[in-house]
Amino acid sequence: MAENLVLGTAQFGMPYGIANKNGQPDQDMVTTIVHEAWGNGIREFDTAQGYGTSEQVLGDAILKLGLTEDVRVISKFDPNLDHLNINDMSNALNESLERVGVSYIYGMMLHREEMLSLWDKGLSKILHGFVASGKVKNIGVSVYSPEKAVQALNIEGIDMVQLPTNVLDRRFEEAGVFQLADKKRKKIYIRSAFLQGLILMDVDEIPEKMFFVKPIIEKLESISSDLKLSRQELALRYIKTEMPQAKVVIGVDTPKQIKENIKGWNKQFNSSLAQKVKKLFNNVDEKILNPTLWQN
Repeated sequence: MAENLVLGTAQFGMPYGIANKNGQPDQDMVTTIVHEAWGNGIREFDTAQGYGTSEQVLGDAILKLGLTEDVRVISKFDPNLDHLNINDMSNALNESLERVGVSYIYGMMLHREEMLSLWDKGLSKILHGFVASGKVKNIGVSVYSPEKAVQALNIEGIDMVQLPTNVLDRRFEEAGVFQLADKKRKKIYIRSAFLQGLILMDVDEIPEKMFFVKPIIEKLESISSDLKLSRQELALRYIKTEMPQAKVVIGVDTPKQIKENIKGWNKQFNSSLAQKVKKLFNNVDEKILNPTLWQN
């Protein structure tokens, strides 16, 4: 089953991911992808006001497929909004609701961890007003650092935290973030399970400016081969084994990729293999883990 998988939709609204060869899918393709995801048990869809036309395109697919009443949409406020201006925030939320075509947003997140500094300055009151109105079910935040994840999980009124984790990037795991979330009964949403597609790239397709990642990708390919798993299967099964309570956001460009991800998710993988992976990929350089550093 795929109940812990969430379909990421950044690529529906803009070109996204280093390994994306297909570009931005058109509306018919998006509708087909959403249909395939729904048919395979995926009920949550992750978008954002800052993902180009993603909300609108996702909303059109949801409407066409008749999923408006049952779908769970997670979105994020545009980080450029004045987060302490209730009118700006309210208008932005209403626009998201209209674009996606649902009566409420299942999870509305702050798109940047820096916004947590505004929590006690009026932002908390604004966001909880949205919950009280019935327009939002859960409040969350997207973070980049383990410190901010811990801070967010300790804030009363934040229900969900989205963060990057994958077979190479175990900073949040080592900081005890997942155990804290379980203790607080809060939901973690993992993004970058494939590190924007880098984990799945063929070594000979890695751009010249990123040759520094080649050794780690070759190492990943080697262990995958030894375990008789694809790198996709290895990446998904590691997360499922080590963070069983977390939801995992996956982005796809084609319906076929949905099936491949679900097949990988359901592949057998035991904790002894997970321990082997941990030893092999210990303290990976942040230059590899942080896509914002790839340009340099």
